[in-house]
Amino acid sequence: MSFRDWQSVQEEVLRRIHAREWRQGELIPTEAELAQEFGCARTTVNRALRALAEAGLLDRKRKAGTRVAAAPVAKATLDIAIIRQEVAARGAKYGYQLIDRSMMRAPAAVRGAMQVTANCKTLHVQALHMANATPYALEDRWIDCEVVPQALVEPFDTISANEWLLQHVPYTHGDIAISAKAADADEAAHLCCPEQAALLAIDRLTWDGTRAVTKVRLLFRPEHELRTEL
Repeated sequence: MSFRDWQSVQEEVLRRIHAREWRQGELIPTEAELAQEFGCARTTVNRALRALAEAGLLDRKRKAGTRVAAAPVAKATLDIAIIRQEVAARGAKYGYQLIDRSMMRAPAAVRGAMQVTANCKTLHVQALHMANATPYALEDRWIDCEVVPQALVEPFDTISANEWLLQHVPYTHGDIAISAKAADADEAAHLCCPEQAALLAIDRLTWDGTRAVTKVRLLFRPEHELRTEL
């Protein structure tokens, strides 16, 4: 048995868990043993096991080894969607409007979340995503240009920062918060809804290791339906 990538290792580990070859609470082979069995690097095994631990299927403890979780946690997964594709999947025609693109110092709350200094080069991009010529989502984004210097020359006039970043910039993990927000006058004007209307707000902070890549707030109209998978 030989695997070249971590996804293949992950699939085999999942198969063994689901087939009860490795039972709940049972200690599984070490990374070195699995690497030898699978014919791959130990780092490949490590990445696969780490992903399964983050999904709640494995319990990893330093010096104590890795066990199949005794009570696996069911988690919903939220993909970082390309909004253009999301609109198309709903059977609508996508449209895009750049509202603002400017280099500026991020507000203190944004700097704190991104863990950057006041002198950090941050690019602010605000854009409107459309579905059948109707406002779909308002994107308000900050990009750390010290982490993503290529963003300095990208105009974002024909492609959204949402899509461009997913195509060009790697990330390791992210933090997501979902809430309701009353629309202020500016947001209501962009989204063509009444002031104080309840908007769905998704705040996402994306990281590449220890460096924040981007912080974005997406605001959706009151009738928006969020879809995910279990």
